[in-house]
Amino acid sequence: MKIILFGPPGSGKGTQAELLKEKEGFLHFSTGDFFRQEIAKETSLGKKVQYYLEKGLLVPDEIVIEIVENFLKENYNKKIVFDGYPRTLPQAFSLDQFLLQRNEKINFCFLIELSEEEIIKRLTSRRVCKNCGAIYNLNFKKPKIEGLCDLCNSELIQRDDDKEEVIKERINIYYKDTLPLIDYYEKKNNLYRIKGDLGKDYVYSEIIKKIKNYGNLY
Repeated sequence: MKIILFGPPGSGKGTQAELLKEKEGFLHFSTGDFFRQEIAKETSLGKKVQYYLEKGLLVPDEIVIEIVENFLKENYNKKIVFDGYPRTLPQAFSLDQFLLQRNEKINFCFLIELSEEEIIKRLTSRRVCKNCGAIYNLNFKKPKIEGLCDLCNSELIQRDDDKEEVIKERINIYYKDTLPLIDYYEKKNNLYRIKGDLGKDYVYSEIIKKIKNYGNLY
């Protein structure tokens, strides 16, 4: 089974993907996590990616498609939840063609919907451990000690792409480049909308409801 999680920045795609990994055994693929790892390692790819992320821009398709195809060559026959991919129509076309050649397909696309006001509120409150990458939120997942990670006691930071001016640009890019994917998958009759402001438990229950009813392929 292959699942795509769609939604604007801060809609909780990563949270849902981790729940599916933990509770249902899905392999979680996140381009964002991969990019941050490469940036931390200061690789040539990481430096290229950092330029785009700091400006709130999407990483070019050719870079992202290569990363995903390398990943899929080893994992295409596993249960996968795609978090933050695809983000453009060329990426969607490439993913479909790759899976089709291996008699696989995207089974479900879940669109987690959220207002712009809520997006900004959530993301500007997000903090990340500079050492282990654990994520906190000053509104609903505060660290036990202000400014320090519960897991490794390292400093918590606000990422550049979680600052308000960058968030607004990320939202603009999302509406411009990513929303056409909604129409693309709706025409395939495998896209389902979920209200993200009702909380992560509600969103997860809606996802599980669909995939549990899918049949033997699950």
